[in-house]
Amino acid sequence: MKEIRSLSAEELAGELEAMGEKKFRASQIFDWLHRRPVDSFDEMTNLPVSLRGRLAAQFSLVSLKAVNVLTSRIDGTKKFLFELPDGNVIESVWMSYHHGNSVCISSQVGCRMGCCFCASTLDGLVRGLKPSEMLEQVYQIRKLTKERVDNIVVMGSGEPLDNYENLLRFIRLLTDERGQNISGRSITVSTCGLVPQIYRLAEEKLGLTLALSLHAGDQETREKLMPIARRYELSEVLAACDHYFETTGRRISYEYSLVHGVNDTLEHAKALAGLLGKRNCHVNLIPVNPIKERDFTRGARKETEAFQEVLEKSGISATIRREMGRDIEGACGQLRRSYLGSRANAQETGEVIL
Repeated sequence: MKEIRSLSAEELAGELEAMGEKKFRASQIFDWLHRRPVDSFDEMTNLPVSLRGRLAAQFSLVSLKAVNVLTSRIDGTKKFLFELPDGNVIESVWMSYHHGNSVCISSQVGCRMGCCFCASTLDGLVRGLKPSEMLEQVYQIRKLTKERVDNIVVMGSGEPLDNYENLLRFIRLLTDERGQNISGRSITVSTCGLVPQIYRLAEEKLGLTLALSLHAGDQETREKLMPIARRYELSEVLAACDHYFETTGRRISYEYSLVHGVNDTLEHAKALAGLLGKRNCHVNLIPVNPIKERDFTRGARKETEAFQEVLEKSGISATIRREMGRDIEGACGQLRRSYLGSRANAQETGEVIL
């Protein structure tokens, strides 16, 4: 059964035509799916009841269920745990900044990239998310918060470029002027450095911001933290990022998680500055979020500021990321693992998890 929310407007029109329906019905349905997203065909009140029944018989309409919502007492950040139709769970985050509201979504259930400081990858990859499941994170958060969404960050669980075709369809649906009409400039896609896909994404001319999870200024250190670095050398990754900037004109954002004693010394800062050179880029410095499965820790604030100063003196724009949702398991994968652990214990004891 086809998922109707994953269809483009043109594909939807073709499906309705094949059903013998009038052309304008496709526009009405697309509006219900994306501009005023509903959870069921019965909510499409300007459609005949008979057509709603035919749609329900021929298509599935994905709707995510929020099984847990945590709100930070520190900054109001909200973390959502959504259940997918197949019972898997994923995380999304809503954050409010002075420049608008941002939603960070997941692109996969789990992850196979193996980055040592990330909880998302501890149980490996289950599957990639479908376009409708990515869209639904945005749509459900809008409904639940009753707030507008200004920016989308595909930086939750999973490697977006490892789910390339579904990611691309998600972006095209999200930016469609007949739906949410969100500008590509308001969307950031994060990657740990899948080189062929970076080149492909550049040619799509979508105007997205690309964020590279860099985390080291030299090959040896990066390999310790990120297994993918053994497949793609730093020189290859940076060449792909340079191509993306040259093709799109969009400045690259380099993400750098600071792990105490591993990649956060002044020598590491100098190596990073030398690596990036005079590139038109921005570096996000992120004090690592400790997870119980790893013994990584973060350094003192003054050490992070000293690291930042080295970059800025080298002419590189760098900021220390404002930490959002520290009190609600804000880092990728933490809430999901906690929930899965509770669910497994409940199954053993016969308890019910609400």
